[in-house]
Amino acid sequence: MRTKPSPETAAFGIDIGKKVFHVVALNAAGAVIQRAKFSRDTLMAFFDAAPKVLIGMEACPGSQWLAWRLVAMGHDARIIPARFVKPYVKSNKTDTVDAAAIAEAVTRPTMRFVEVRTPEQVDLQALHRIRDRLVGQRTALMNQARAFCIEYGLAMRVGAGGFHVDIRRHLANAENDLTPAMRVLLEELLDDLAYTEGRIKAVNAKVEAYASEHEAVSRLVTIPGIGALGATALVAAAGDGRQFKKARDLAAWLGLVPAEHSTGGKQTLLGISKRGNRYVRRLIIHGARSCLLHLNRTNHALGSWLSALEARMHRNKAVVALANKLTRIVWAILTKPGTVYLQSKGAVAS
Repeated sequence: MRTKPSPETAAFGIDIGKKVFHVVALNAAGAVIQRAKFSRDTLMAFFDAAPKVLIGMEACPGSQWLAWRLVAMGHDARIIPARFVKPYVKSNKTDTVDAAAIAEAVTRPTMRFVEVRTPEQVDLQALHRIRDRLVGQRTALMNQARAFCIEYGLAMRVGAGGFHVDIRRHLANAENDLTPAMRVLLEELLDDLAYTEGRIKAVNAKVEAYASEHEAVSRLVTIPGIGALGATALVAAAGDGRQFKKARDLAAWLGLVPAEHSTGGKQTLLGISKRGNRYVRRLIIHGARSCLLHLNRTNHALGSWLSALEARMHRNKAVVALANKLTRIVWAILTKPGTVYLQSKGAVAS
């Protein structure tokens, strides 16, 4: 395999590995003209000497870093969702065949790409993922303690507040059926829970600090139902939103539009597609649910629209419809610097 780049190269495909990278080069006609394998150390030297052309890679851990390095060299680096590469894989699957499929996929004019995020976005997204993991651990610890207590006939109320009150009441009651060994285990679980809740508070503080310093986030939090958590998650995932041509594209990217299965000229719309980032979609839907319950509809631009929506459909459907509308407003504010949401009647109620 030739390891020097060909001057006839029009596009590259890279199959990313932990230590080994497989590269396939295509010419202007789309024919494979080179196949090569590189270590992580020699890959950069190869592309530094290669023609500055289109380079494709699958979305995976390490693709963002590689895209940054290649863009800095002057290449047009694109990241492709793995499911869009699969149709181009021919015959048996190997790393070289995958690289060839990526090279072919990246040249398609209708191909969809993953945004190359900034390091700041990656850091912020990592913060959100850590928080999501910690919240899951907190719930697991509470559920485990509830299960242990119910084995001794001690039930607890739903919710974190009721849990903390009830478990301490049970531990303080020396006349219930809890054994000394179980009391020790529950105390240790509470220690673990206190540590986890402290970590969540620390992460929340970092998110709040970022929200207060970031101009786009400060504009997004003017939207009802979008708090610091949702706004920072949106910025981490979507950036400035300019990769979407219109507001509906952002809503579709987050899976907040109907899935469609139409054939024979008959349109069939299903429930929402639930594509894209589940974490961001969950935050927006929770925000919409809160907005539906607590929004002052008398003076707000969305008030009459929400009331009419609730009158003709189930509340859960109304929540998703509101989440879709809020996402469209997010796109409008992200793509227009300096814009904030106006809450007065008629401002943004279309």
